[in-house]
Formats: sequence, structure tokens, C-alpha cells
Amino acid sequence: SEIIARRDFCDLILLGNPAKIAEICQAEGIELPSSIRIIDIENNEYTEDFAATYAELRAHKGVTIEAARERMTDPSYFGTMLVYKGIADGMVSGAVNTTANTIRPSLEFIKTRPGTKIVSSVFLMLMEDRVLVYGDCAVNPNPNAEQLADIAKASAETARQFGVTPKVAMLSYSTGTSGAGADVDVVREATEIVRASNPDFAVEGPIQYDAASNMSIASTKLPGSEVAGQATVFVFPDLNTGNNTYKAVQQSSGAAAVGPVLQGLRKPVNDLSRGTTVEDIINTVAITAIQAQSL
Repeated sequence: SEIIARRDFCDLILLGNPAKIAEICQAEGIELPSSIRIIDIENNEYTEDFAATYAELRAHKGVTIEAARERMTDPSYFGTMLVYKGIADGMVSGAVNTTANTIRPSLEFIKTRPGTKIVSSVFLMLMEDRVLVYGDCAVNPNPNAEQLADIAKASAETARQFGVTPKVAMLSYSTGTSGAGADVDVVREATEIVRASNPDFAVEGPIQYDAASNMSIASTKLPGSEVAGQATVFVFPDLNTGNNTYKAVQQSSGAAAVGPVLQGLRKPVNDLSRGTTVEDIINTVAITAIQAQSL
């Protein structure tokens, strides 16, 4: 928080007990700037209003006002309600919470953006000479064709938010019409769904990673494609493939993997690993601020 305040790229709200935060700062020699607002989740002006709103939004699930008050003692729920109410523009959580706990409140009342059915994620792969976008490597285990198409469109939009011109490769173990099988058919159908939506970006699929990324291989496997050999957005067919690939590339190439960046929500909420570093937190807060400006 101290570093972010010094860099001055966004305003910060900290959720926590002010006395405990002061104690930690004193022990660590940290001086929090006065510009950082601290909201005590146990004693603040918002809880009753937030609980009433939550009870109203979840009445169809039988949520009572008492249960809603209890929910608002959870930082993930309280923080998400700050975003829902427009008091905050986005939220970063997860350093001491699971991914499920971070995302669940958003699914309950932030909801997905119009035209988007699922929340997905990308990693921004910072290579030596360029930035690549990998999705979905963190959220959806086995997306169907419609969900893959959703991931592709959301990933292209996220790429643009971060200055990457989207050229989307729908990855498979075969390129073009060379292969058959249920797994390839899902990717082929997803590609057709994206194309039918009249996208404002180039898309190709099914396509193998080498044909998507290497111009020499592309000229043999898929000549004349707008995407082959020059893809910037790589949509993996499932979580197993995506998660392992981003880690393999990260470990073998030395690329920095920034994320997961959540996408598809009406307002930006992002998750941290519980093994997160200070640099990870700063990057994720910066990403969330950029997303907030783009919405």
C-alpha cells in the first residue's frame, strides 16, 4: 500500500482494523500516507445499508437480514459491496482467502457483463519483446463451445485494455481441417460461434500452438491466415492445458506471468494467490485500476 501510494496510480481503501494495521506498520517500519483510507469492517457507517442491500438482492435465496449482516463481516463480501455501491471502483483480494471465496460474492451480485455468460481469466505473459495473453488458465475446467467463445471474446477485450492488438488463436491438437474428434470439434464450433458474432478482431481455429506462434510453421500448416504465426491471444481448450502451458512457458522462458486477471464481470474484481508477493499485489492493483478505467 505504501509503494502504491508513492507511485500514485490509484486511490486506495484498506479493509481492516485500524489499530492492527498501525501495529503492523510500526513493526515493519512502514509509514502509510494519509491519502489511504482505512475502513474498519467491524465498525463503520456502511454495514447496515450493505446488509439491507444484500438481503434484498438475495431474497430469492431466502437470505434474511440477520444472515446478510453476518455476510458483511466477511471482507470479500464487504469489499465486493463497496464496489457494487460505487464507493470503490474495483477490488483485489485473496492474499488470505481462497479464489472461490474471492469470486463468489461477485457471482452473487456484481454479475457478468451483458453478452457474457461466464467469468474467466487470462494471464499476461510478459516476454522479452512482447506481451501475450493466455486464457483461461485459472477458472473454467472444461468449457463447452459457447463458453470457449465467451472466453475468446473476453480475452480479446482484455488484451486491448492492456495495449495488445488481439489476434486470437483457438488452440487444439490439430490445425485447420487436419484433425477430427470430439475435442477438436468443440474448438471448431467455438471458433464458428466467435466468427458468427461479427468480432472486431481476427480469430483462427482450431490451430496448434506452433502454427499460431511461428510464422515459418504457419506458412506450411495454415498459409494466408491473419492469425497463424502472429497470434497474440491464445485460448486454451481446457484448464488442464492452459494452466500447465502458462507455467511451462513461465519456467522455461523466464517470462513473467501476471495474473490471473479475471474478466467478464460488470466491475473489476481480481484474485491473489495466498503465496503472493508484494510485486504481485502491486501488479494486480494496477491491473484492476486499468480495468476500472476501461469499464
